[in-house]
Amino acid sequence: MKTENRKLKTKEADAIILAAGDFPLHPVPMQALEQHRDRIICCDGAADVLLQAGFYPEIVIGDGDSLSLKTRKALSDRFICDADQDTNDLTKAFRHALSRNYRRLLILGATGKREDHTLGNISLLTDYVDRAHVQMLTDYGMITPACGNTVFTSYPGQPISIFCMDHSPLTVSGLKWPVENRIIIRWWEATLNEALSDRFEIKTTGKVVVFQAY
Repeated sequence: MKTENRKLKTKEADAIILAAGDFPLHPVPMQALEQHRDRIICCDGAADVLLQAGFYPEIVIGDGDSLSLKTRKALSDRFICDADQDTNDLTKAFRHALSRNYRRLLILGATGKREDHTLGNISLLTDYVDRAHVQMLTDYGMITPACGNTVFTSYPGQPISIFCMDHSPLTVSGLKWPVENRIIIRWWEATLNEALSDRFEIKTTGKVVVFQAY
């Protein structure tokens, strides 16, 4: 079964999830924040900078240890304390979004600062793909999880990198360096590629994460 066009237009999203990495600066994620300023689900570590940027979250969620006293008071009516140590704040925010029946989600602020948080947040995308249409926006591009046979929209010369999250064979067509039924062992092996036209296709029985530069 083939899935067409995994790109989620910012205006089509149901909500924004803001994680506690680097606050976005690029026009694409900033436009998403503006378009959905009334539906921002904020991890508690990002609440201070969100308020400083002139936005007000719908909900703040986390264990509360990253909230300043001033922000905790300002957002006391919309703070959800979740002290579960078996999940991170991004997953807590994702689960809250599902409870609100939000199924098209843009994740911002999930990269930068500590590399361990960045890697963890990106890897979590494939856990979410079966339950929602999710896409991560950074200051450099879009990161999209996919499984099965998927067609992506692109543009000629667009930088593309693909990261396999398991050892399932991968086939990629429509890129400068195609991949044919290959098991990708290390993350770098399918990176730094380039789109040839306005679309490319991925085939796999596993799950992948696809980076597309703006």
